[in-house]
Amino acid sequence: MEFELDEEQRMLRRTVRETVSKVRQQPEGRQWETYRSLGWLEAPPLELVLILEELGYAADPTPFLATATWFAPLAGRLPEGSGTAVFDGTGRYVLDADRADEVALLTPDGVTVVPGASLGAERVDVLDPQLHLAHVDADGLVAGVPDLALTGLAATAVGACRRVLDLVLAHVKQRTQFGRALGSFQAVKHKAADMHVAVERARALTHFAALTVAEDDPRRARAAHMAKAAAGECQRLVFRHGLQSFGAMGFTWENELQLHLKRAQACDLLLGTASAHRKALLTA
Repeated sequence: MEFELDEEQRMLRRTVRETVSKVRQQPEGRQWETYRSLGWLEAPPLELVLILEELGYAADPTPFLATATWFAPLAGRLPEGSGTAVFDGTGRYVLDADRADEVALLTPDGVTVVPGASLGAERVDVLDPQLHLAHVDADGLVAGVPDLALTGLAATAVGACRRVLDLVLAHVKQRTQFGRALGSFQAVKHKAADMHVAVERARALTHFAALTVAEDDPRRARAAHMAKAAAGECQRLVFRHGLQSFGAMGFTWENELQLHLKRAQACDLLLGTASAHRKALLTA
């Protein structure tokens, strides 16, 4: 496996970063149409992870994550419009089920794709107000979570955590205490360093998971569990240190920090927390 990004992949990452920065203030529908028109949904696993990290960095509100990593790996194709899937056997907290054009259901007889409008999906309130989660009313479901779905959530969490780290670094450089920049204190430096290490560790494992999916490597299930666990552990450390670095300001609605903390935590909670995936590694 090649672990270094090549020039085309680095260029893709720059292009995605610039595009998302330009359109993130536009209405959600226009953002979604932009991503679809650029062919991002058709990206191979590693390139898809690079895209998802940048979308996680921007707290993307579109159904891109569910369409690319929930619906597509289960249905074996892209949907007509947006899509999602029910593969946890319960139909609880299904990403974008309330607004998907197509929904793939994993049943004992295989995968069944139905129109989203034909399902009884009730959106539920969650800590991230921009995230669409719903309970789906469907019978005969079985569990079988795709490796790409876990990897996609991990990549999104990495992007959100990276954004929190950037916000913290900018804040501690300009905020002063006792006549000195907050970032000059050793304790603050240690927290920032710990956050950076956690983000890079989770990112490396997420890239590895994407590579195993791309090559259908027999280690793909373990790699997906490892990536999801690392991303969950990363968000917990970044959540704690990020809030401590901002102080009371980090709790306010006016501060952007809370948006990315919520997105990272939601990615950890969906499809099993870090501890659940560490336990799954014992049998994977």
